[in-house]
Amino acid sequence: QAQVVESGGGTVQTGGSLRLSCAASGGFSSTYAVGWFRQPPGKEREFVAAVTWNIGNITYYSEAVKDRFTISKDRTKNTVNLQMDSLKTEDTAVYYCNSNVHIGMSNPMFPKFHGLGAWGQGTPVTVSS
Repeated sequence: QAQVVESGGGTVQTGGSLRLSCAASGGFSSTYAVGWFRQPPGKEREFVAAVTWNIGNITYYSEAVKDRFTISKDRTKNTVNLQMDSLKTEDTAVYYCNSNVHIGMSNPMFPKFHGLGAWGQGTPVTVSS
């Protein structure tokens, strides 16, 4: 499976923006979706956003980031990016990319997202007030 490396994290003030990037060695060719998760301090890892890789350009977002974050892909560079705008202090976390996101649709109104592929080392994002 693809090995991934995240980059682009840093420290920003409330309301600011950051752009994260996930690069895959060997590409994402065999995956359905690639996505981002995050782990806030002292909390469990949670889903942030995902995008389909080979089939269309379907995007998924958690309610916490919807309308503020934008996930995109560049198939020529084998990268998935996460544009984060209007950042809040609660967005502070280590952000991880996963090369194979499974989307459970047992309840289509509330899909479940699981990272089944390789995890990167994570990139920290700190939003200060």
